[in-house]
Amino acid sequence: MDIVYTIWLRNMTRYLRSKSRIVGSLGMPLFFLVVLGFGLNSTVSIPGMGQGYIGFIIPGIISMSVLFTSVFSGIQIIWDKQFGFLKETLVAPVSRLEIMLGQTFGGATSAVLQGLIILVLSLFIGLKITSVSGFLIAFAFMLLIGLSFTAFGIAIASRMEDMQGFQLIINFVIFPIFGLSGALFPIDRLPSWMKVLTLLDPLTYGVEGIRYGLSGTSQIHPVFSFAVLTGFTVFIVVMGAYLFRKINV
Repeated sequence: MDIVYTIWLRNMTRYLRSKSRIVGSLGMPLFFLVVLGFGLNSTVSIPGMGQGYIGFIIPGIISMSVLFTSVFSGIQIIWDKQFGFLKETLVAPVSRLEIMLGQTFGGATSAVLQGLIILVLSLFIGLKITSVSGFLIAFAFMLLIGLSFTAFGIAIASRMEDMQGFQLIINFVIFPIFGLSGALFPIDRLPSWMKVLTLLDPLTYGVEGIRYGLSGTSQIHPVFSFAVLTGFTVFIVVMGAYLFRKINV
C-alpha cells in the first residue's frame, strides 16, 4: 500500500500546487450554474423541487465538475509516458495494479475536491442541504463518480500516446455522457427513446444519488442508483487495471 499512497500523494501535490488548474476547472461548471440556474429559475418549474430549477441543476453541475476533473486526470498517464517517469515506475519492483490504483485514487480525490468547491459555492446562491446524512450520501456518490471516471480516463490513456488525441476522444465521449445524465432536465419528461439512453448512462445514477442527498428528491431510488454506480465502478476499475497492465512505454 506504500506505493498506492506515494502515487496518490504525488498526484495530490501536483494538484494542490497548480492553482490555475483548480481555478480553470471551475469555469465551465460555474458558467452553467449561473447562466442556466439564474436564467431559467423563474421560467422552469420542476415538480417536487422546492428549491426551484437552480436547486435541481446544482447536483448535475457538481457531477459535471467531478466528471470532467476525474476523466481528464488520465492525461497524467500520457504525460508520464512522454517524460519517462512512467517507464521508471514500471521497471521498479512494484505491482502495476498498485501504480494504477494510486493514480485512480489521486485523480478521484482531486475530482471530489473540485466537486466540493462547487458545492460550497452553491451554498451562497441558494442551495440548502437537508441534513448531514444527506451530505454524506452526496459525498459517497461523488466519490464513486470520481473513482469510476478516473479509471475510465486511465483505461483510455493506457492505449494512447498523444495528449491532443486523448483530449479529442475524451470530449467526444464525455459530453454525451454528461448531456444524457439528466443533470439539466428531468428524466421523466423525456421521450421514451431518450429515456432509455439516459438510463443506460452510468452518470445518471450518480446525478440522481447526489440530488437525493442534497434535496431529498430523486427520480431513481437511491439504493438502486448506488448499486448500479458501484457495479460500474468495480467493472471500470478492473478494466482500467487490465489495460494498464498491458501498457507499453
